[in-house]
Amino acid sequence: MTEEPHRSRRKAILKAHPEVRKLMGHTRATAPLVALVLAIQLTTALCLRNTHPLSFKFLLCAYAIGGTCNQNIFLAIHEITHNLAFKKILPNKLLAMVANLAIGVPYAMAFKGYHIEHHKFLGEDGIDTDLPSKFEAVVLNNVAGKTFFATFQILFYALRPGFIRSQRPTWYHLLNAVFILAADFVLVKSAGWAPLLYLLFSSFFAGSLHPCAAHFIAEHYLMSEVASEVEAVDPKGHEVELDHVRALSQETTSYYGWLNVLCYNVGYHNEHHDFPSVPWTRLPQLREMAKEFYDPLPVHKSWPAVTWKFISDPRVGMWSRAKRQAGDKGERIDESAWKACERAKSTTGEDSVVILKNGSEDEAMDKLMSEAVERGYGSDAE
Repeated sequence: MTEEPHRSRRKAILKAHPEVRKLMGHTRATAPLVALVLAIQLTTALCLRNTHPLSFKFLLCAYAIGGTCNQNIFLAIHEITHNLAFKKILPNKLLAMVANLAIGVPYAMAFKGYHIEHHKFLGEDGIDTDLPSKFEAVVLNNVAGKTFFATFQILFYALRPGFIRSQRPTWYHLLNAVFILAADFVLVKSAGWAPLLYLLFSSFFAGSLHPCAAHFIAEHYLMSEVASEVEAVDPKGHEVELDHVRALSQETTSYYGWLNVLCYNVGYHNEHHDFPSVPWTRLPQLREMAKEFYDPLPVHKSWPAVTWKFISDPRVGMWSRAKRQAGDKGERIDESAWKACERAKSTTGEDSVVILKNGSEDEAMDKLMSEAVERGYGSDAE
């Protein structure tokens, strides 16, 4: 089995497009968006303080408004975890905790550690807690089981890490817990239980059968017959080479539809894993800049369709993930494997040319590769 595809493609893109470096760094758009969505959630919660939590009105608001807003908040914390809201580390941590107010339970600091490992050790059993456990793969390997998983997937993502790979608590974990629980206490004392239940229901729906929640499955599950964005075939007959590129790329699949507007462009998932130091506002620019690398790759056309396929298709299940043994990253992929992309046609129908420099990896490339992930991998070093 080969290693994950992102390291080698990152290197190939940096060789072909060193200007990608200009896209790296934080964006000022995240903090005000967090403030806006948090204000919507808290205002809605307070407006429903006299509404019964099991009433149709309450549940509809929690699903349609709260589920959408809290999925946005989950992905804001994801973005902030990569240190892409502020230049310094500490302000990013503090903003993540503030965003966490909408979720109702302490989450942000625990997510940070697990998610960075997901990037560094993608698909490695026992380290990447995004992988379903063996128990899940066996017990939920049917339509009813997959429906159960898709309905309660937020609970699986919340509880699974504790069974697979527990974290060593830090002072940030404690601060996160105290801050959120204190805020919950103040909310209940001042407005009753209904507003807090609204936030908790919102978090549940955000990770359940919600259109935006489909990204959890769409990102890394191996889905058969995933469509190609373009007919990336040139008249000289390079389809075989491009099939090899697509095969290498199955482990992560992007989605470029309109739901990205609500979800911090998390659908640009190949781009995100290739360059975790590029913020959500610039991921479309990254794709356009290196379109000859991204256009030939398989994509999802619809997130809700992904959920339906996952549940209904017997060829897809909990086991449909690329999995490597812990400590074994797989056979190394040379960046030349992506050279077939230089013969792929872009979405404009024009040939795009990639020039991959020959020779061994030098200090300049080492520096570029480190720079491409250093901020995104969330080092606590200032």
